[in-house]
Amino acid sequence: MRLWSLHPKYLDPQGLVALWREALLAQAVLQGHTRGYKAHPQLERFRAQRNAVAAIGSYLAAVCTEARTRNYAFDEAKIVIGKPHKPIAVTAGQVQYEWQHLMGKLSRRSPETLRRWRTVETPECHPLFEVTAGDVESWERQNGNG
Repeated sequence: MRLWSLHPKYLDPQGLVALWREALLAQAVLQGHTRGYKAHPQLERFRAQRNAVAAIGSYLAAVCTEARTRNYAFDEAKIVIGKPHKPIAVTAGQVQYEWQHLMGKLSRRSPETLRRWRTVETPECHPLFEVTAGDVESWERQNGNG
């Protein structure tokens, strides 16, 4: 499961669809509707919020907004909507780690998307997140998975 801290605009079509599915799975986990993925480290930052379901709902809403700009038909009714969630901190080190990870994925899977974004030095983060100083987040598993 990869719940990108990066803005979803950077994802290729396969990546955006995968993000939507994985975030919906994360929502189900946070609601207690599934037994799988309960201990997944990508969920730690959502669980740390006062209302984890509202946080993942805000995350999904931004993914859905990006999908609409691409004329994709994601089912917005699947999002558990609450009050818009306040920004969640993400470290600059995490954003850069994910950027390098995404560039590697795009080089193998979507060279045209890579060409579009490869000159970006400071990528935007997902609208739910706010960049703060720091290294890669403690919950990140830096083994090439995700």
